[in-house]
Amino acid sequence: MVNLIGTYECKADAKGRLMMPVAFKKQLSPVLQDGFVLKRAVFQPCLELYPMAEWNLLMQKINKLNRFKKKNNDFIRRFTAGVKVVEIDAAGRLLIPKDLVSFAGITKDLVLSSAVNIIEVWDKDKYEKEIEDVAGDFADLAEEVMGLDDELSFD
Repeated sequence: MVNLIGTYECKADAKGRLMMPVAFKKQLSPVLQDGFVLKRAVFQPCLELYPMAEWNLLMQKINKLNRFKKKNNDFIRRFTAGVKVVEIDAAGRLLIPKDLVSFAGITKDLVLSSAVNIIEVWDKDKYEKEIEDVAGDFADLAEEVMGLDDELSFD
């Protein structure tokens, strides 16, 4: 499992290509040759970049869903809508397909932010607004998610 660290600003060119930050390239070096999956995020107007091994682990879990239940089938269809296999080219660039650029409202300025084992790809303005919107509630959110579970162990 890859544990990524960092938040970086970069720019997209007119074709939707972005230069992968060197720090992420170094962290991803063991998995660069395997490629990536780029998809729409479920909860935010951003994209998620999964190293192929991480995507395959997630697909193993999703593949266990009973497809004879309509809600499971609907979830799979929506979750995988717009999914693309992408690679970082020899120049260190990643091409974001036009439909995903449109979904995330990506303009020229981007933020790439680690989210444990994936990278979120944000339009810079949307990212800054999201961080500001959550800032006031973050203490409550942190307590709710991390502070109330006595079973949670950080061994």
